[in-house]
Amino acid sequence: MLEVPGFEDPNKHSDSVESVKFKRKTNKSGGFQSMGLSFNVLKGVTKRGYKIPTPIQRKTIPLALEGKNIVAMARTGSGKTACFLIPLFEKLKIRSAKTGARALILSPTRELAVQTLKFFKELGRFTDLKAALISGGDSMDSQFSVIHGNPDIIIATPGRFLHICVEMDLKLNNIEYVVFDEADRLFEMGFGVQMNSLLEKLPDTRQTLLFSATLPKVLVEFAKAGIGDPVLIRLDVESKLPSELDLAFLTVRSEERTAALLVLLKLHIDPKQQTIVFAATKYHVDYLHLVLDNVGISNTYIYSSLDASARKINTAKFVQHKVSVLIVTDVAARGLDIPHLDNVINYNFPDRSKLFVHRVGRCARAGRTGTAYSLVTADEYPYMLDLHLFLGQSLLIINSTNPKGNIGCIPQSLIEEQHGTIIMLHDTNPDLLHAKQTADKAYTKYLQTRPVASVDSNRRAKQFLTNKCGTHAFFKTQINHLQEERDNILHQMKSYRPQGTVFEVCSKTKSQDYLAMKATRAFHKAAKTAYQQNMEKTKSTVPEKSVHLQESVKSEIENVFGEIVTSKKRKVDYLYNNQLKKQKMKDENYIPYSAPDKFTEDGMAINNFQREASQAQFDLTADTAEDIKKVKQQMRWDRKKKKMVGVSNDSNVGKLKTEGGKWIPASYKTYRYEEWKEKTKAAENEDNNEDDPLNERVNYNNKSFRRMNHNSKNKNKKVKSELRSVDQIVKQKKIAEKKKLRQNKKLRRKMKK
Repeated sequence: MLEVPGFEDPNKHSDSVESVKFKRKTNKSGGFQSMGLSFNVLKGVTKRGYKIPTPIQRKTIPLALEGKNIVAMARTGSGKTACFLIPLFEKLKIRSAKTGARALILSPTRELAVQTLKFFKELGRFTDLKAALISGGDSMDSQFSVIHGNPDIIIATPGRFLHICVEMDLKLNNIEYVVFDEADRLFEMGFGVQMNSLLEKLPDTRQTLLFSATLPKVLVEFAKAGIGDPVLIRLDVESKLPSELDLAFLTVRSEERTAALLVLLKLHIDPKQQTIVFAATKYHVDYLHLVLDNVGISNTYIYSSLDASARKINTAKFVQHKVSVLIVTDVAARGLDIPHLDNVINYNFPDRSKLFVHRVGRCARAGRTGTAYSLVTADEYPYMLDLHLFLGQSLLIINSTNPKGNIGCIPQSLIEEQHGTIIMLHDTNPDLLHAKQTADKAYTKYLQTRPVASVDSNRRAKQFLTNKCGTHAFFKTQINHLQEERDNILHQMKSYRPQGTVFEVCSKTKSQDYLAMKATRAFHKAAKTAYQQNMEKTKSTVPEKSVHLQESVKSEIENVFGEIVTSKKRKVDYLYNNQLKKQKMKDENYIPYSAPDKFTEDGMAINNFQREASQAQFDLTADTAEDIKKVKQQMRWDRKKKKMVGVSNDSNVGKLKTEGGKWIPASYKTYRYEEWKEKTKAAENEDNNEDDPLNERVNYNNKSFRRMNHNSKNKNKKVKSELRSVDQIVKQKKIAEKKKLRQNKKLRRKMKK
């Protein structure tokens, strides 16, 4: 058949209209439209400004829509909150006031719970689902009324939510969807007991989602015990920090730390940018707040013991750009998403590598850029080395040979100027001086409880002290050539060590001390030169160690998770290829001195040695099996239960940890719920609503209704019988006889007188 220009062969395209429609449906757009979301949910997502899902959202949301249990791991700022809210809207769909709560979201801190509720209202504003916030610091009476409103979703912190469950005797049988947000932080804060007790109350048919930025072994064990057949989603494991984040480590002296902070805030960082400053204790936060107020930098502050309403107000000030600096402790290091945050400053370097990741993860989120400045003193060098081992990055010190490193110092001239300002403030402001002294005392206590860095890092830190750090590239434009030469001379003076001893410097050449030291030096000269030559050879021949960091052992993960979802760029076995190659080359009898994932596990560890050692015991009194059995079967008398109960070695067994950190019995009740019901007549409202098929509201203010209700109660009351039994009559006779005897005794005493 001849082909006519401008016309197609009809036999060539014989597909029906239905097949064409089917092909159009299968075309993937790569956005939220291809996930099969309902109209109201998709409208809320697009109105929020989301167009293309992040990698963790692209992997998690389809699996969650299928109803699978998920353990998702991705770095901070990757959009994990939307991963569990969007499937939540699709699962619940419409409001059900009679059923009660059908979803539970647990957050480690109150700020993160408030942020999740705000995000829920933004994404789900076109759905009629209702959410309630249950967190510490709020009135329990208001939370009772909120739960009586039968919300569809409860967003809560574990301590207060379990307290509410105990007070109200809540049954969680209708929960269909459970989310553990920032799960590793929940374990770190000591909520492991609460999480396990909640799992016992929740139904087995629930869908469970667990989100975390890291995956320590304790979470793997928790998923194995409490989540049925979970799917593990691991993304961005190789890069624990986003590529848009710039790291700057600035070496300072401990007494010049505050001056270095002022240099950054006044001379380097733009005042229009938003900055978070992390301090070690709340006393440091108070001190820095006073310092910045005195130098004219707008700031506010947050720490855990601050009142809940004050924390909310101060956070709102920073989010709404009324202040440019927020000073916090580690209470804000997890989960908070502050839009357009530009900088993070570590005033005190964190003692754990994982904590550093979560601190600096507050900026450079959702594709934005940011900078993290860390002020490092001499006692914090080992922790900086541990951090680089954890991140798998090389240590680059700025000097004349390597001007492009990330570890440098601030010009001394800039620090001296700000240090003089601080000294003047201390002299003129006694309140500021008192806050400084309090912060110094708190820092000594903090050093006593700070965990110790690794042995290798402590050893290598001594070598790091001898290295000279040059001026960081950030400050090259703020100093001229003369100032740079002056700083170099000062560095040389600090590192100068005279070759002669005390006996030689101020002595005459013919004195006995000088001659004795000269003879000793000549005697040891050969050994000294040989040692120096040997050290130079080892430095030139020994290559630097390269440590391949791994998250967890492969066998443990495969035993727990049947399905593992990763990015297409890397396979599942990518993390273990190097380890398998090494095992083939090694001898079978070779035992390594440390695990290949040592630095990663140390950085992600939740249980430390001190905590495990405090739980361990060594009983010398029980030597045989029978004696050990007797010790375990010890009993004691319980006054409340009026019977003998077993003695437990663990003092926290059967107890729950509150938001304030106190341990209370699991059956602890203050009967505040019963008092609230009497005040608000909530029980009568429930009974009337159940009897009324139309669920009409009853007007309790009506006088006729009150009289009718009062008369009906009086009718139901039992009238006491006036007839007395034989025992009652005998008892009354005995009482009357005793009264007569007492009266006769009194009369006799009066007659004698």
